[in-house]
Amino acid sequence: MPSYLHTCYRIGDIDRSVAFYEKLGFEERGRLPIRDEAINVFMGMPGEDPRLELTYNHGVDAYDLGTGYNHIALLIEDLDGPLERLAADGIEPEKPPYRIREGGSRLCFVRDPDGYRIELLER
Repeated sequence: MPSYLHTCYRIGDIDRSVAFYEKLGFEERGRLPIRDEAINVFMGMPGEDPRLELTYNHGVDAYDLGTGYNHIALLIEDLDGPLERLAADGIEPEKPPYRIREGGSRLCFVRDPDGYRIELLER
C-alpha cells in the first residue's frame, strides 16, 4: 500500500525559509547536499516524520510559481501566536483570520518567503 512521504518545493534562501517555517512550528531535521547542484532541507512537525522538503539550487534565488499550485495546510492549536511571530518579520496574512461558516474554525493564508501559500487552520 502506498504512503504519502513529503511535499517538495524550491526556495531562494535556506536561512530565510527555515526561519519562516520554524515560526509555524516546523523543526529542521536535516540537510542533504546534492552534488554541487543543490541542498535539500527536511522539515517536520514535532513528533512527526519530515513531510516538507525545501530544495535550494545553488545560484537560483527565485522561481516562477505558476498558476496550478495553491497551498499546503497546517492545523494549529493557536492561530494568533504564529501570526504574531510572523508579523514581527513583516509577514501578514492575505486577509485577517476568518471563518468559512458560523461556528467553524478560524483560518487565514500567509505566504512564505518564496511566495508559496500556507493555510493556517485553527483546531
